Formats: sequence, C-alpha cells, structure tokens
Amino acid sequence: MAQQHGIIVLFDVENALRTRSLDGNTYWFDNMKFLGSVGVGTEKLVTIVPGTHFSDGSQATEQVLNWLPAALGAIPPTVPRNYLAEQERADDRRTLRELAALDGEGGVSDADIKRLQRRVGKRARKSGSGRGLTESKLLDITGRTTNDSGAYNYPAPVITDITGPAVSEKIMYPAQYGSPDMIYDGWYWAATVDTSRPGIYPYTMHVQLHELVERNDELVWESVDLTCESSLKITNDPKRNGFTGAGLGVLPLPPVPAAD
Repeated sequence: MAQQHGIIVLFDVENALRTRSLDGNTYWFDNMKFLGSVGVGTEKLVTIVPGTHFSDGSQATEQVLNWLPAALGAIPPTVPRNYLAEQERADDRRTLRELAALDGEGGVSDADIKRLQRRVGKRARKSGSGRGLTESKLLDITGRTTNDSGAYNYPAPVITDITGPAVSEKIMYPAQYGSPDMIYDGWYWAATVDTSRPGIYPYTMHVQLHELVERNDELVWESVDLTCESSLKITNDPKRNGFTGAGLGVLPLPPVPAAD
C-alpha cells in the first residue's frame, strides 16, 4: 500500500506581494522528519521519500505526496464554509441597528448616511475587466468585516502547477485532484513518486496569490503568479520498525522473569 506524505506550505502573502517574490517568504513542513527530512519549517525543505522494495531489490510500490498551501496569519481554512456570509450578515445587522438608533435621536445627518453607506457598500467586487474574484466584503485578520483595505485577510494561496527536474525526469507525476473535503474548495495537488531511483530531485511549485487593488473606485482582487522550490530525497534504506528502529521480523521483546 502506498504511503501518504503530507507537505504543508505556509506563505507570508503580504511580504511576498510587497517584494514580488517567494524567496524568504515560504515555510515548508512535512510528516517525514522522523525518517530524515531536513529543513522542516524553512524554505529549504528536503522531503525524505523512503524507497519501498522487495527482498530482491525490485520496487514494491510507489509513494504519494499531498501538498496543502496556507497563508500566514490568515483565518484557518477549517472554519465553516459559510463563515464569510455570516459575518457579512452580522455586519449589515449592526449597521441597520446604528441607523435606527440615529433616526430615533431626532434625524440622520448626511454625514451619518455617507458613513453608513461606505460601511455597507465597501466590497471587493468584479470590475468591468472581469479580473475581480469575489463580491464579498473584506475580513480583517481577526475574522471581522472591515472597510480598511490596508489590514485584511488574504485569500488562500492557490497551487497552479508543479514542474522541475523531479517531474521532467519522471520521478513524480503531479496532478490536481477533486476531493469531497471542502476545506480547500474540493481541490488539492498530489503526486505519485517512483521510488526505484534513489537521489535528490528538486521541483518548482507555481503559486497564485491575490492582491487587493483599487480600480475605477472598486476594490478588485488581482492575481500575482510566483514560484518557489523544494526537493525530494528518495532513499533505498531497508525497512525498519517505526517503534523500535529494528528491521523486519519478530519484534524484540524484553526479558521476562521465569514463571514460578
């Protein structure tokens, strides 16, 4: 049975957009540190992929990689899918209560009307160019709706492709897959790995970030395409027991006193 390897890529989206580079703005993690992955938590991750082979040295099975991107400081992707809609409705209710309170105090001034209009109408929406990606209000880093375009929650980074020597040399075969898990909009990137060829193989991840810009008096999400790199290290070490560190065979048992 193929072993599943999870790789989480954490992006400093704000700094990456400012510098237009992912250099120094990515943090890689995997679940294979116990087998020797190095650079965990940095941008220099080398993921260990243990070669799986039979006693005669022939390949036994391939391994599987799964990549999950996330934005540093963003709202966790595990919140309910309707979270943004609920926050929008709650903000609209607060605005209506404020409007009713102002009206009950003897009338509403033009300044109050304009302030509340800005609060209700400040949304990121599609522009005439069709480049906008959402008509939703903005959320700040605490998960509350905001009108401040300088402090908002970035959309999750999107992996668009995986290339490089590991792919061109047919060491791994990446593809985008659909899944019933809606945390990542039902899509994720995975790859099968040929473990019969030990060595270190770099690969390039193509990522799309989204930047909020103002166009024609509207806030619009514009895509920014960047790349980052990581590597696989395929080993052919013999299998060993994950609990004891011993090889295949009977588990070593501690000596027990003879029964009376």
